[in-house]
Amino acid sequence: MATATLRYMALSQKLNQRSARFLSTSRVLREEAVASPNLGTVSSPKKPVGSFRGGIIGFLFGFSLASAFASYHLLDEYKAASAALQASVEELQASTEKVSAHVRRIEKVEKDLKALAQSSASKDDLSRVRTEVKKLYDGLHIEFLDLRSHVWGIQQDLHAIAKKEATSVRI
Repeated sequence: MATATLRYMALSQKLNQRSARFLSTSRVLREEAVASPNLGTVSSPKKPVGSFRGGIIGFLFGFSLASAFASYHLLDEYKAASAALQASVEELQASTEKVSAHVRRIEKVEKDLKALAQSSASKDDLSRVRTEVKKLYDGLHIEFLDLRSHVWGIQQDLHAIAKKEATSVRI
């Protein structure tokens, strides 16, 4: 850019030396224009970046770079934590479903147990039935013994008649 400015200034000097005619109308302006030919616009020299300004710019650049790096890592950690949380939630949901299935099974078993408890006999009922069966057995045993003694008596009578006479028995 500096070389282009220098070329422009040299070209404008050559043009000003060739044409002596100026557009100024007053004599003072004409003389002033002759005394200082128009060489173009002079660019002010760029100031070197000072240590204070450079320090601020460097600080801001470093801060923005560090902020971008930190936000990238923070976002990465957020994604990892979010994935871990999602996995934990899914695991919790699966275990909750298992627990609710176990609870349903327990409720079903309790319902069946209650139905069995209502239809089954208690210890008192069982002991009462046992005593009744013993009484029945004893009564049957006594009747059996009575019947046996009666049959034995008939046999004895039959033997006695058969020994007494060898006669035929008429029925």
